[in-house]
Amino acid sequence: MTRTRLTAVDEVPENGSFLFTVRERDGTEEEVILVRCDPGADGDGENEDEGGAENGDREETVRAWRNFCQHETDQRLDRGFGAAVREGEVVCPKHGSMFDTCSGYCDNGKAADSYLSDVEVTVDEGVVYLTDPGVRYSHDGGIDDGDDGPSSTSHLSF
Repeated sequence: MTRTRLTAVDEVPENGSFLFTVRERDGTEEEVILVRCDPGADGDGENEDEGGAENGDREETVRAWRNFCQHETDQRLDRGFGAAVREGEVVCPKHGSMFDTCSGYCDNGKAADSYLSDVEVTVDEGVVYLTDPGVRYSHDGGIDDGDDGPSSTSHLSF
């Protein structure tokens, strides 16, 4: 298995995200966010079998999701300064839909009943590695497209 070191689990913000870019097999670039996932939190915490870092008697780990809302694929969750993560959910800055950090599932708002698109990562001894066979690591940070994204229509403020 090929793996590329991304960062340490400790470097992934507890209420934010770590942004990086991958190259798809067809050569296009795609942004990905790493977020912390606490299987013991209120979220459904499915699929905790991937690696993680010990957190007391619970295992805390990270998940990698493609950086877009399922309601509008041009709406980035992390616009270059970290995704908003509140109580185990990634919040879409435009519509306020909330996605579970562990499962990627959204049960509210315009993206209700959808899942974020995952990218495979593994945690080994506190280090996060990209292990998805469908993509290659390109660089830390996002794609420099010069676009700040659409304005927010959400009633939420951060």
